[in-house]
Amino acid sequence: MSIRSPKAVAEPPGVAARLAAELNDLENHQGHDVDAILVRAAEVAWTAEALGDSFLLRRAQLVQADMRQRNGSVGEAARIFLAIQTWAQQHDSPPLLARSHFHLTLTYHYLGDHAASLEHALASVELLEDTAPAGLRIIYLIRLANSLAESGSVGAARERYAQAERIATHTGDLTRRMLVLNNLAYTEIEAGRTSVAQAITERMHATARALGRDFLVSERDTIANVRISAGDFAGAEEILAAGVHDTPRWFEAHDVAEARLTLATAQRRLGALERAQSSLDRCRARCRGVSLGSVRVRAMAEQAELFAAAGKYAAAFEEYKRFHAAAEELRSQQQEARARTRQALFETAEARREAERYREQARRDPLTGLYNRRFIDERLPQLITAAVAGGTPLTVALVDLDHFKRINDTLSHDVGDRVLVAVADLLAGALDDRDSESFAARMGGEEFLMVVSNLGDADADAWLDRLRLSIREYPWSPVTGELPVTVSIGAVAGIPAPGEEQAALLAEADRHLYSAKRTGRDRVVR
Repeated sequence: MSIRSPKAVAEPPGVAARLAAELNDLENHQGHDVDAILVRAAEVAWTAEALGDSFLLRRAQLVQADMRQRNGSVGEAARIFLAIQTWAQQHDSPPLLARSHFHLTLTYHYLGDHAASLEHALASVELLEDTAPAGLRIIYLIRLANSLAESGSVGAARERYAQAERIATHTGDLTRRMLVLNNLAYTEIEAGRTSVAQAITERMHATARALGRDFLVSERDTIANVRISAGDFAGAEEILAAGVHDTPRWFEAHDVAEARLTLATAQRRLGALERAQSSLDRCRARCRGVSLGSVRVRAMAEQAELFAAAGKYAAAFEEYKRFHAAAEELRSQQQEARARTRQALFETAEARREAERYREQARRDPLTGLYNRRFIDERLPQLITAAVAGGTPLTVALVDLDHFKRINDTLSHDVGDRVLVAVADLLAGALDDRDSESFAARMGGEEFLMVVSNLGDADADAWLDRLRLSIREYPWSPVTGELPVTVSIGAVAGIPAPGEEQAALLAEADRHLYSAKRTGRDRVVR
């Protein structure tokens, strides 16, 4: 089968909106049919790449990576999440940042790093755009609540669950409300608040009636665990026996093994050992069909309990030995998998840091350490746009060394370089009391650029003249002997006109610089 190679094409009307809607659906529904979602996400990614839409392409890649993570490729997925997060940071894309943080929450959950998982969960909710579908916001809040609970902040988790439930209720999203309640009930069981969890399951019953559907297997399993916690073993058996079938729906295949294990536990504690053994056998059969190592190992522990309950102590002892061996093997496998994922995260982070170092180096003048023309062309247009939008002043000044050729010719190019470095330090130091948006750069040769935010028409002349004097009065004699070092400055200052571009500002500053040179040098012309 040949692989099509996408080429950027003109975007037909409505295609981007259709792709965005498809991605909203893929992100919002969090389905279990991994293969189907991978196919849909791959088609969106291909179309987005053909359109040249980098944002939609990366959203689709996040969905693909999430599905691979659910299939066990945690390290591979982590690399993609981090790479897209880096791209989002570089391109100032909060929606992509929110989504990358959301997926990294689950990555660090798999690694058992609850603090890092919580950090990403918080960032995902904070960065999620206001226009995101309500269902997506609910899912983000649930994941944040789960992370808070895992970190021991159960009270804060309850607040997030309540927030998610309010949104679901307000939008009439009963499916998401059920999802909130299911997670909340399980959290309350873990917190030892059985009576609270029981009250939540009553709300789950009401929501299921309003939806007009039976409970999903995962919901039945939660309710059964609540009933076991309350000592209602018959009730736990009742809710599970009615809904855990030998031929589950495709999207519940993974949940069935868990539910059958819970059912076996309830039946054992009820004293129905034969039914418990039958349920456990079916649980183990399900584990053989899918990758469920954790359930398989816990089923061995339950088998040992069953043998003991039946008075088969020798068999129970042997099964406990097998359980401990299998648990140790599983723990080792999980540690190896976590180590591989951590290595992938480390390598990706190192690569990102290295790329950032190279990126920074590419934007710096190697002699003076100031920014270079490449940085100017990236940053100055942004500052002009911001100044126009905010109605704030901006000063752009060209600073050129006077008679610099004489220093090179009379002394040496090495001395000339020392002068350039010293002037660069003076220019950078002059910005210490300005905001972080201001910068100094070397245009090339002996010409520099000063871009100063929030420096307007009234103050620019005095500030630039102090800069000129600081260079003239610098103790140059140890460097240049009797040769003076001065600069001429040509500048423009004020609020840029709408539509004004970098080239126009620099051209005007250059005309003023020429005037400063022509009228005697060592002066500021604006």
